[in-house]
Amino acid sequence: MSQSSAKLTWCKARLGEDMNWWITEISDPIHWDLDGLGIIDPRQFQHIVDLLEALSDYGLQTDLVEEAFYTFNIGKIEKDKSVHLERQQDSILDCEDQVFALPDVIDEDKGPYADFIDHITRLRIKMLNDLIDFTENITVEELEEEIRESQNADYMVGRASHFFNEITAILEYLPEGFEIEDDENAPKKTEDEELEEELSDVDEDTDEKIETDDTMKWEEEEEEEEHEYEEPTSPPDEN
Repeated sequence: MSQSSAKLTWCKARLGEDMNWWITEISDPIHWDLDGLGIIDPRQFQHIVDLLEALSDYGLQTDLVEEAFYTFNIGKIEKDKSVHLERQQDSILDCEDQVFALPDVIDEDKGPYADFIDHITRLRIKMLNDLIDFTENITVEELEEEIRESQNADYMVGRASHFFNEITAILEYLPEGFEIEDDENAPKKTEDEELEEELSDVDEDTDEKIETDDTMKWEEEEEEEEHEYEEPTSPPDEN
């Protein structure tokens, strides 16, 4: 745990025009640089958790996920619509409440968040090489280069790179021109679609021509007998 953990008890955040949350004030300004310091909101973090599930079969270490983030609950909403967030100590993956997640970037190169980013980058590359038949396996360096180019593009236009964008860029990374053909990632059918498919199968069965056999000939014989013994109707007598 970072040395600033004891001093990090609260922070204030505002919603930016980019619909991301950004820290405006923090209880430990000595260790935290507020310039472009983003925080991941509950909806964004749940999306990250959903994306991480795909890496479970490739060696995802949940302890690295938990150590990479400080968690906060909303204490109160200020008049200017900013939120006052209070630190909470529960596991970020097991917490039932919706939480904001602040990456531990005290040490940007060797800290818990850096370890988390390195971990999911390697697992994403491992998964892609396993699921896609590349001519040559793609490398971690290729993914990292694409992330750097995206961050440099943000910097050139004066836009801060948000942690949520960085993480999802890794977890959703796919080389241009390729796609993952995986039944688990295919859109699931709704109940109405499944019912419609079942009914179409039933219709196909009933539309099939039924083969006749000896047990069905009695119907034809009965119709012939009725026609043979039908009495003709006499025309009316003109007289």
